[in-house]
Amino acid sequence: MRGTDERTGSLFSYVDLEARVRSDHPLRPIRALVKEALAGLERDFAALYSSVGRPSIPPERLLRAMLLQAFYSIRSERQLMERLDFDLLFRWFVGLGIDDPTWDHSIFSKNRDRLLEGDIAARFLSAVLAQPRVKRLLSSEHFSVDGTLIEAWASMKSFKPKDGSGPPGDPPSSGGRNAEADFRGEKRSNETHASTTDPDARLYRKGPGMEAKLAFLGHALMENRSGLLVDACLTRVSGHAERIAALAMIEAHADRPRPITLGADRGYDAEDFVNELRSMNVRPHVAQNLARRRGGSAIDRRTTRHPGYAASQRIRKRIEEGFGWMKAVAGLDRPKLRGVDRVGWAFTFAAAAYNLVRLPKLLAGAT
Repeated sequence: MRGTDERTGSLFSYVDLEARVRSDHPLRPIRALVKEALAGLERDFAALYSSVGRPSIPPERLLRAMLLQAFYSIRSERQLMERLDFDLLFRWFVGLGIDDPTWDHSIFSKNRDRLLEGDIAARFLSAVLAQPRVKRLLSSEHFSVDGTLIEAWASMKSFKPKDGSGPPGDPPSSGGRNAEADFRGEKRSNETHASTTDPDARLYRKGPGMEAKLAFLGHALMENRSGLLVDACLTRVSGHAERIAALAMIEAHADRPRPITLGADRGYDAEDFVNELRSMNVRPHVAQNLARRRGGSAIDRRTTRHPGYAASQRIRKRIEEGFGWMKAVAGLDRPKLRGVDRVGWAFTFAAAAYNLVRLPKLLAGAT
């Protein structure tokens, strides 16, 4: 007998979201890790909210929804709310019932911005790593550091002289919002120009012959045993930003009676950086920059002769996997945020999301 294509509504619904999500779904172990981490942030959340007034979106649900946005490469809050409205899996992960209404995308964004005030992203990253079963996976002696370019959400046309004067040949005002511009022959630098869209962004060229972009620099510290990111931050671009950030991140792990190691690429091969690491009881497993014209490499034979140096140079490249995931999947190739604080928050939160994606398999292999 042929079935009918007509849909009949029912008066009552008895949908159990817990039963709809299969027992071996990849999000189940991630949700358990997130639940434990968020429980440890209870006091931090309480400090951000007033004890009077109308209830807002619970911060736990905000963060779980933002994790889904990173996991599934959802480009905007509007699309996230649309997906949350019909996707039972999303509702289960966030903690919404089948009949609970979703939020307006603008309300969601305003509530999310409150989390910036409490530096919740960095604390969430630490809370995930502080769980006893996760902590057993981490190395406390061997680390790697690297930086990556994060393109700013600002057009090159917004990079204008600080004194307000425009270059000769500016298009007329009737050219519309996206009028044509010719930068040929114009000299622009961070000293004389700034972006009107994102003043925190700086013009930066990653290498010789490459185009300059308005960007930030993201920095991450990885432990070498499991390849998890244990620290992350974002700064304005400069010639010394990577080394300064590396020293700040490794300092928290250097307070040990035994020396630790720090692997890095040849961009960190500077005498002042290497000497500063040694003064902190950190062995600099930095790649040698043999092409340097003045003074040569700061890493000599007393470091490179050890087998651990070769191991650090091999493992340090795994940090690029984290950067690749954060950019290709979590949307950090060009985040739709402005300002070093907002972009930095998103960068650190994406590092926590990357760890959560990898942790279920790591934990399963450790049992």
